[in-house]
Amino acid sequence: MHIHILGICGTFMGGIAAIAKQAGYRVTGCDANVYPPMSTQLEAQGIELIEGFGVGQLDLKPDVFVIGNVVSRGNPLMEEILNRGLPYVSGPQWLADALLRDKWVLGVAGTHGKTSTTSMLAWILEYAGLNPGFLIGGVPQNFGISARITESPFFVIEADEYDTAFFDKRSKFVHYHPRTAILNNLEFDHADIFADLNAIETQFHHLVRTVPGNGLVVCNGREEALQRVIERGCWTPEEKFGSEDGWNIDDQELVTLDGKPQGTLQWELFGEHNRMNALAALAAARHAGVLVAQGLAALAEFKNVKRRMEVRGTVNGITVYDDFAHHPTAIDTTVAGLRRKVGAARILAVLEPRSNTMKLGVMKDALPGSLKDADLTFCYAGNLGWDARGALAPMGDKAVVKDDLDELVEAIAAAARSGDQILVMSNGGFGGIHEKLLNRLA
Repeated sequence: MHIHILGICGTFMGGIAAIAKQAGYRVTGCDANVYPPMSTQLEAQGIELIEGFGVGQLDLKPDVFVIGNVVSRGNPLMEEILNRGLPYVSGPQWLADALLRDKWVLGVAGTHGKTSTTSMLAWILEYAGLNPGFLIGGVPQNFGISARITESPFFVIEADEYDTAFFDKRSKFVHYHPRTAILNNLEFDHADIFADLNAIETQFHHLVRTVPGNGLVVCNGREEALQRVIERGCWTPEEKFGSEDGWNIDDQELVTLDGKPQGTLQWELFGEHNRMNALAALAAARHAGVLVAQGLAALAEFKNVKRRMEVRGTVNGITVYDDFAHHPTAIDTTVAGLRRKVGAARILAVLEPRSNTMKLGVMKDALPGSLKDADLTFCYAGNLGWDARGALAPMGDKAVVKDDLDELVEAIAAAARSGDQILVMSNGGFGGIHEKLLNRLA
């Protein structure tokens, strides 16, 4: 069977392409931005890529066109698919129907920590010999790939609340029908498609409705928004984490379940957010039959996901990190986690407000508070539609805003000194700022 993927170079659609190829499908695809690293990853797997959305691609005559949510009405290829009445389906729907129907799906949902938690869970199952398939919105370093399909009944997926396609405005995760569902946390985000927090809670409840009675919902017990979701109706056993009546972890990293010791978490990661992610992964893995002791042993060997507090280099005693944080809460927890690790060392936070929500300026007033643990903050304001200088004004001389990337690099380099920790946060490539900084510091 031949599928042709529109919008193939996104992380999610690229993952679908990879596992479809592994499953024996002929896979071709197109996108407006066919460039490394995704292009080289896909081409290495024998997937033919086409630049742009020209209607000539109809000559490929695939059995079905698989549509990514980057595609909208007005796209020339999509318009011709519609005009000719050719078969098409969304990426999540195709994945669910073609590859997940007979799987025990473990889905990880939440505003923050999806990629890290999905990676932890997949690694725990791998360590336990369960050989899971997975689709993750990043590259877990224990695996070196973001997606695979296996003969195992288990499939771990990062369950995103963003919409499915231009013709299906439900969240992607409603298609996956998980038997084990993690609800990691829930805050307002994606201001481009959700009017308010209540709208997102409704989508999360749609997910809860799909979990079978013999499944499990693993839910963050500290989140009021998730409690509201559960109170709308839950027909599945629930286990909480981060609360006394369920899974918890103390300052000595002792993991407990209903107050009973389960073992100690000994690993390389730091930060309260990662401890909570670990609890969720341990609970979900236990539902799949993995003993807690084995889960803890797996986490001792867990390597974090690329772009999650990843050290990009150290020059003249100055360490440069790369992190995916872009929502104020994620920024706050990331900086706080680094502060806990480095103690009194200076933290220079470097921020690119690049996500759709941040570009809209919906959360700009929360930025000063989220950066409270940083000694200095440098913000790139290129192409922003709101006043970053005004938003960061409460930080006084602790904040520097630049509209030009090279000027930003110069300002950071001028301020940095030996022993400093430079934490770069963006959900994009940030113009290659990491290498520019390391070269300039050298």
